[in-house]
Amino acid sequence: MQYHPFHLVEFSPWPFVGAAGAFFLTVGSVVFLHYGFSFLLYLGLVVILGVMFVWWQDIIRESTFQGHHSLVVKQGIKYGMLLFILSEVLFFFSFFWAFFHSSLAPVVELGVVWPPKGISVLSPFRVPLINTAVLLTSGVTVTIAHHAIVSGDKTEAQLALFWTIFFGVYFTILQAAEYYQAPFALSDSVYGAIFFVATGFHGFHVIIGTTFLLVCLFRLFSDQFTSCQHVGFEAACWYWHFVDVVWLFLYICVYWWGS
Repeated sequence: MQYHPFHLVEFSPWPFVGAAGAFFLTVGSVVFLHYGFSFLLYLGLVVILGVMFVWWQDIIRESTFQGHHSLVVKQGIKYGMLLFILSEVLFFFSFFWAFFHSSLAPVVELGVVWPPKGISVLSPFRVPLINTAVLLTSGVTVTIAHHAIVSGDKTEAQLALFWTIFFGVYFTILQAAEYYQAPFALSDSVYGAIFFVATGFHGFHVIIGTTFLLVCLFRLFSDQFTSCQHVGFEAACWYWHFVDVVWLFLYICVYWWGS
């Protein structure tokens, strides 16, 4: 008998294996960049992807089928997700700090102007504006999916979540095309470095969020979400709204004001 509301997890090898995969990925990245040897890099990537799959499978089993996630446990998971999003906010804050540090007082090496001399910037009213509309629409559809799950309308939730994933994939395709046609590169002064690092990491977060929502869609088809038990989807929804807000700041500051 358990006389407390907390979930005491069973012994699991996945934290150790995941840490080993992260070590191989980090060392492999350095070795690949310096010597071109890619085995450790791919090994670490495969190990991390495998650990993600089996570890998430264990968490789904513990929460959905074994009922270990009480109200207290779910509250702790929500706090953990909020703290993770806060860390991501600070991560992107560093990029905006670098951008405004360079753009508000451009040094003589940049021509004392912003954008720097010789840089042909992208128009904010073409692909970036379309991507803004796409992400804002996806924020609406994921909210509709959330309300549909709470109200017990599984069909509407599946449809709205499908369109959210579609918009996420569409955004990624448009951004890849924009990168391919960009008239400047990562090595083109501080403008190119900040632009590609900030928007590239945001695009990476869009891919992560899309994968997160795709997993939720599979779980929705498997009847693993109920009106009172859908913490996994709530976390994905919060993450997606965070991605939307970061893009709004990127569009306004980097694409529109920065051009």
